[in-house]
Amino acid sequence: MPKIFSHTESRKKAAPRSRTRKAGAKSPEVQRIFLLSPANASGIRAQVILREGAQFPLARRLRETGAPLGEIFAFVSGLYFRGKLAYATAFARPPARMPGALVITACGGLMPPETLLTRERLRDISGAPVSATEPRYRAPLERDARRLAKEIGSGCEVVLLGSVATPKYVEPLLEIFGDRLMFPAEFAGRGDMSRGGLMLRCVTAGVQLTYTKVADGARHGSRPPKLSRMDADPGTASR
Repeated sequence: MPKIFSHTESRKKAAPRSRTRKAGAKSPEVQRIFLLSPANASGIRAQVILREGAQFPLARRLRETGAPLGEIFAFVSGLYFRGKLAYATAFARPPARMPGALVITACGGLMPPETLLTRERLRDISGAPVSATEPRYRAPLERDARRLAKEIGSGCEVVLLGSVATPKYVEPLLEIFGDRLMFPAEFAGRGDMSRGGLMLRCVTAGVQLTYTKVADGARHGSRPPKLSRMDADPGTASR
């Protein structure tokens, strides 16, 4: 199995921390890792990039030398995944030597968005339905999620940037991460395109969404007002 994220090195025993805090001292920043739901690798745009005769740069790199998973999924999914990737890049605060973002795949477990994939490897990790009842999807996801939970410790939040309205992500991840599994409350009631646009706006403004526990958060909601038109797409630079 390929190494998806590095093991932490043995840590020296830390000295006990004082229970008192100096006046005006800032609270320690919350550690946070993002899990990005996958793009549909069987859709029309996926067929375009996988076509044998495709000559645009990304398709050629995928065919000849490999291309990053995040860049591939941003092309396949468009605004939604581009928003997730830009948002996670901007706001992740992982523990030392851990990735700030990992991508959920259909049957390849959790993978960093920087992972180089060939066409054959892309097909390999996309060859199963993303369903809570599909063992080919669930077994590698649970394997990597358990490893991640052990590596990051109990003080790091895991934020799911994906749907919480169905069990396909929530069921396996909640069982492993428990109260550490969060999602943006503003996702409730929004479609994929609206979520993508919202995250790109957050990156531009430097303002994070409101995270709530998946275990007790409101996963459904009424449709919010339509977002105003953006003058420029801030996700372009993150691709």
